[in-house]
Amino acid sequence: MVDQKQIDSQPQYIDNPLTRAAAFLVLTVNDGDEAMAKARSVVASTGDLIKDVRIRSLKNIFTANVGIADRVWDGLTGGKPKPKELKPFQEIKGSKHTAVSTPGDLLYHVRADTTDLIIEFEKILLEAFGDSVTAVDDVAGFRYFDDRDLLEFVDGTANPAGLDQPFSTTIGDEDPDYTGGSYVVTQKYLHQLGDWRKQTTEDQEQVIGRTKFDNVELPDAEGDAQKSHKTLCTITDDQGVEHDILRDNMPFATPGKGEYGTYFIGYSRHLWVTEKMLERMFIGDPPGKYDRILDFSTAVTGNTFFVPSRGFLAALDD
Repeated sequence: MVDQKQIDSQPQYIDNPLTRAAAFLVLTVNDGDEAMAKARSVVASTGDLIKDVRIRSLKNIFTANVGIADRVWDGLTGGKPKPKELKPFQEIKGSKHTAVSTPGDLLYHVRADTTDLIIEFEKILLEAFGDSVTAVDDVAGFRYFDDRDLLEFVDGTANPAGLDQPFSTTIGDEDPDYTGGSYVVTQKYLHQLGDWRKQTTEDQEQVIGRTKFDNVELPDAEGDAQKSHKTLCTITDDQGVEHDILRDNMPFATPGKGEYGTYFIGYSRHLWVTEKMLERMFIGDPPGKYDRILDFSTAVTGNTFFVPSRGFLAALDD
């Protein structure tokens, strides 16, 4: 017998394999009941739009996840209770660097093996939205050699794998109304590559916490010593249990403008895990000893979204 509840709680394409190309489209919903109703209808039809594009190239991977922010949750869901941890992205102000909070009501994380599928999907999607939304950011990401960022270090090494992946990224019985959902935090970082390249390889490795050539972990700093990016991004709870998030970060660049960066996107079962990671990066552990990668990478956006199950999305327009 088919378990309809199990079908409705199927996650979106969170754990799909990493792809060669991606887009991160952030939208705000315009004011007015008509704009909200139109946006709700388009969001609900996301699954059909994905099928319309995927059929164009059956040999290539194509997926899209849609996330909903706190500001428009009531309007898009008809006043359904919010997921337990959903809230706006909170600015984190450290002694030197700030994780800024910027506008964003909807996130479309689009992944494909080829860029043409991504462009086609965004074109159809934005035509469907019409004047109900405004695009506030649209970043095209690409894979850089062997999954490195533009700082030339391998990115995403600590991602959960196998059965650990759904356990770390999708909600379970702790919030039964939103089983299969996931919290996602996004930030766009711009790199100061000239300053980074002035550092010796050994200094760069100390900042990141891994060797540059072969991606081997370096020992953690002890006590109050300066911790690496790798160590600061490792989160444990009060019982000493480590909690992971799934990163699908992508480099992006516009060389003619001298713009090089990394788009951070982290999916997590518990929003507090990603929040704690960012607090450790920007404030430091101990406070003041922030993540030194921030001396070379500036966060220019910051958003939090909830990525509900496929069944939840499809039911929005019922």
